[in-house]
Amino acid sequence: MSTPASDAPVSLPDFPLGTDVELLTSAPGGLLAFNKPAGVLSHPNMNSEQPRALLTCEYRLNGECYRWTDAAGTVRHLWLLNRLDSHTSGVILAVLDNPDLAKAVRALFLHKHVKKTYHALVFGKPSQAQEVWKDRLEIEKRGGQVRTKAGHGIPSESHVRVLRQRKEASPPLALIELTPRTGRSHQLRVQCAHRRLPIVGDATYGDFGANRALAKASGVKRLCLHSHSTHFDYEHAGRTVKFHALAPTPKAFLDLLGV
Repeated sequence: MSTPASDAPVSLPDFPLGTDVELLTSAPGGLLAFNKPAGVLSHPNMNSEQPRALLTCEYRLNGECYRWTDAAGTVRHLWLLNRLDSHTSGVILAVLDNPDLAKAVRALFLHKHVKKTYHALVFGKPSQAQEVWKDRLEIEKRGGQVRTKAGHGIPSESHVRVLRQRKEASPPLALIELTPRTGRSHQLRVQCAHRRLPIVGDATYGDFGANRALAKASGVKRLCLHSHSTHFDYEHAGRTVKFHALAPTPKAFLDLLGV
């Protein structure tokens, strides 16, 4: 038998949520989905970063787990299942007080049984309404920084669909849906830039002049990349749970398109 995950927002009063972090939905076994704002860290790397993190409490890097004591004096644990760059907003998953389920869902991510879609606002005019992007990406880690470029590296694939376009105004903008089939570092940002469709606000791979001009005209200074939805099936208590979490497209993206 299968059990659908609840789509209704839930409220946990003792949760030490970070600034503007929204709890989207919960599912059997303690699986939770959050909507992480741009600028919030998936987790702190040091104690001084806790106020900027998904939860404002202790984080253990070796276990990839948040830890705090609730109002009743109970020690709680929240295992992080995936990460988003600090500048990327949207769906991020965790498991509350259930290390076995955390291990199982992490395995689903590892074996590519989790489907994720992203929304990106890009400069330019996509040539096709739908297409598949296949590239080889070279990834370098130097001085704690990750840099990726298209070249002769690891095969990378994303499925792309155009959702909306602003063709007449200058500069032209498009809202696209990206479904990565591989999970390389900075994959979506580099694949967009490689096709002369840089993501708005991308300070590493983007069009810096266009970013400055649009930020000055609109006040929007964020990276316009958003983890829109995540879905997969998992087993709990002898049943298959169909899980789906969705974080709506940020209003700033739609405002720039004139929607």
